Amino acid sequence: MKTFIVWFLALMLNLVSSQTFHWGPCPTPMVQPNFDLNRYLGKWYEIEKLPASFEKGTCIEANYSLRPDKTFKVLNVQTYKGKVRSTEGTAVVQDTKEPAKLGVSFSYFTPYSPYWVLSTDYNSALVYSCTDVLRIFHVDFAWILARTRTLPPETVYHAKEVFSREKIDVSRMAPTDQSKCDGGI
Repeated sequence: MKTFIVWFLALMLNLVSSQTFHWGPCPTPMVQPNFDLNRYLGKWYEIEKLPASFEKGTCIEANYSLRPDKTFKVLNVQTYKGKVRSTEGTAVVQDTKEPAKLGVSFSYFTPYSPYWVLSTDYNSALVYSCTDVLRIFHVDFAWILARTRTLPPETVYHAKEVFSREKIDVSRMAPTDQSKCDGGI
């Protein structure tokens, strides 16, 4: 049994090697009070993020829009190896009492992943996602987003302080290259 656990953990660590993982369960940060999803809709640019295997490109942006069925279309676009690539997903409010806790899925076959808006003034936003793996360790993602392709350094610094206060390790957070971007969504 011990050999199986070691083998399983080695396999899982290999799968998340380009992610950020930590031992133990996910933290439970506070989310934006009085979150207004309608004000959140529209285009956002990725300013910084924790490593994510599905985001290796430049000029990363997302556009959120309301669908007729009251779900939200999520259109992510990035430039990778000289080509513009897009991915469409769906976001839902999972609990109307906490509208800042969304679920996002990019496939009909996968469950919704957490997409929690920790803080926003609707010009910049701090977003967090975390998934427990058997409560042994967790994989987390964090993003600093903005309505513009850049933010002042002091705004980014303050954003990282907010994540840290919520016990989210952003030491591996890295800027997204938003230079030489044209078009997009």
